[in-house]
Amino acid sequence: MNVLITKEAVQFYRQEMNLVDGDQLRLFVRVGGVGSGGFSVGITREIEGFEYETIQQDGISFYVSKDDLWYIDGMHIDYDEDLEMVLFKQGKFDNLDHPLFIEKT
Repeated sequence: MNVLITKEAVQFYRQEMNLVDGDQLRLFVRVGGVGSGGFSVGITREIEGFEYETIQQDGISFYVSKDDLWYIDGMHIDYDEDLEMVLFKQGKFDNLDHPLFIEKT
């Protein structure tokens, strides 16, 4: 699995979710929300009994179910301080941006 979660994104989740070293989060595909084709990334503390791929970043473990790799594998997750939001970039899909922040041409 190839997922990049920046230190800035981890710091955002640490602050927003009161995380400490050793905590675990699960990234999952959810229907609806901002994303491509009606899908988006959800995040939860709940780790269910599926087979997972694991990403370790700055003391936090991120889990992705093998069933969700089709959407999350290859993703770049970053925090944009100017926009005050987490950004998800995925080369497989054209646009995962929040519609309020898309530049109008």
